[in-house]
Amino acid sequence: MAKSQTHSLDFERPLLELEAKLAEMRTLRGDEPSTDLNAAIGSLETRVHDLRQSIYRNLTRWQRVQIARHPLRPYSLDHIHAWTEGFQELHGDRLFGDDPAMISGLATFKGGRYGYKDRTVAIVGQQKGRDTKMRKFRRFGMSNPEGYRKALRVMHMAAKFGKPVVCLLDTPGAFPGLEAEERGQAEAIARNLFEMARLPVPIVVVVIGEGASGGALGIGVGDRILMMENAWYSVISPESCSSILWRSWDYKEEAARGLKLTATDLQPLGIIDDIIPEPLGGAHRDPESAFSSTGKAIAKALAQLDGVATDSLLEQRLQKFDAMGVFEAVDPVETDAMSGA
Repeated sequence: MAKSQTHSLDFERPLLELEAKLAEMRTLRGDEPSTDLNAAIGSLETRVHDLRQSIYRNLTRWQRVQIARHPLRPYSLDHIHAWTEGFQELHGDRLFGDDPAMISGLATFKGGRYGYKDRTVAIVGQQKGRDTKMRKFRRFGMSNPEGYRKALRVMHMAAKFGKPVVCLLDTPGAFPGLEAEERGQAEAIARNLFEMARLPVPIVVVVIGEGASGGALGIGVGDRILMMENAWYSVISPESCSSILWRSWDYKEEAARGLKLTATDLQPLGIIDDIIPEPLGGAHRDPESAFSSTGKAIAKALAQLDGVATDSLLEQRLQKFDAMGVFEAVDPVETDAMSGA
């Protein structure tokens, strides 16, 4: 329980305190039955269950952002090793170097266990680090231009051999360093958007954690866009939005509400297609269940795209993104009349 307390979020602490007390009472009981102790444990179990339901069934947008950032939440490599086998990571963009914040390669998707079929897929994902050393090495999942170019190289390989692409989004944004700008960060992301829009194989995108700004969108163009229940996807982070609008990070909760960045916000708008359910409390509470749900969702998406002709696939992809957003067209004649021209 000490480990859970160390990684607890503010709103979880009352629950974790009750869970710790429950664990202590169970330890005290041991193998010696006690009617009074059993009754107290039963009562506390009910309180824990009710509090857990109350907290996690009524999460605010900011609380979901916090869960998406939980240090024990499964990352891209965790997902890949859970629902694929034989993952062969490929390195380098053949232009500058390798980027450890972006992983890519080929693997066999174990679709048979999810009612689909086993098949080779290309995988691209953003990878964070678990400890200080790995976080520094992977730059907290923030990619340099060579990361996006490496991802595109693998996507082109997938197109050459007719293999679908699975993209895993989990980044606080593209790396903002001077060296990234010098090597063409904006061009690398824009090139990926252009090339992914016309890639002649199915693309399934899964937002597994944070999906921030162009850093996520650089590998986020797909035929099916899935999103985990406690992930977030937005043009800007709540903190950055708060600092722009209020000149302070203190209004990040208000910013999160205004951005409407959760899966339930985005599905009605057509930004995402399906929501992947998570265990109560987040994917870190039961990773195996989260992996199973994600694998099933990917299998379903791949099955839907099987057999779709390339021309139809590209046309549907274009229409999907064209339909995003709301706008109103104004007649130029009416505009002139209103202005008195």
